[in-house]
Amino acid sequence: MKILLTGHKGFIGQNLYKTLLKLGHNVEGWDWGDGLAPSAPYPQIVGRDIVIHLGAISSTTYPNVEQIFTQNTDFSIWLYDQCQAHNIDFHYASSASVYGTLNHFNEAGPFQPQSPYAYSKYLFDRHIMQNPAEHIKVIGFRYFNVYGHYGETHKGDMASPYTKFIKQAKEQGAIKLFEDSDQYSRDFISVEDVVKIHCTMINNAQSGIYNIGTGKPVSFQVVAESIADKYNAQITYVPMPNNLKQQYQKYTCADLTRLKPLIDHEFQCITEYINSHN
Repeated sequence: MKILLTGHKGFIGQNLYKTLLKLGHNVEGWDWGDGLAPSAPYPQIVGRDIVIHLGAISSTTYPNVEQIFTQNTDFSIWLYDQCQAHNIDFHYASSASVYGTLNHFNEAGPFQPQSPYAYSKYLFDRHIMQNPAEHIKVIGFRYFNVYGHYGETHKGDMASPYTKFIKQAKEQGAIKLFEDSDQYSRDFISVEDVVKIHCTMINNAQSGIYNIGTGKPVSFQVVAESIADKYNAQITYVPMPNNLKQQYQKYTCADLTRLKPLIDHEFQCITEYINSHN
């Protein structure tokens, strides 16, 4: 297939790009540069079989709200319109952050986005639901907490706990964990599992928005302890910063009712993943 992949230099994008090439697809990547202007003119859509749109400002604390909505919402709508105009299937990255601090995780809602990033994702999901395509397949991948061994170091403080904790354990011999982290659980899914789902759904999918998680939350405490044990590190506890308290998701768990009929996949547990990777 001829595939346009936006965000191919990002964490999930790097991993998906390499796998698609290995599978024999003709893949072209496209990314924004620094600032409001893209690194090149808007991508060429004509002639593609599918557009996989992963590119976005993913930081939940990014200060330039105008830039977030320009890149995450406005550009996504432009891509969606172009795909409809040229009859090209469209897959895109959504985010479990749209659920906010709610304890339900059904793709149909309700939603409670808590940051400009989450709100930009919610608005595009809403646009898709209110303006359904008639002649192309449109699939939203609502990622839960994606982690992995390769491609995440550039994210800095926005990297997954898996990456941050390993870095702290190796470099400092101590992992910094928020107080009460035994009460904070997330649905952690490996980037390898995410890539497999993407590749499966290129050929076997129905239009819709799908939660992409394992359905089995694990506490931050358990993740930190697993990494500390492996690298012989200590755990130190710190207060949660005030700027995170209002938007912090204390619990996430993907409802996989929609996804499971489309895939046959055994998800990796993050603690097993920690022990199997150097």
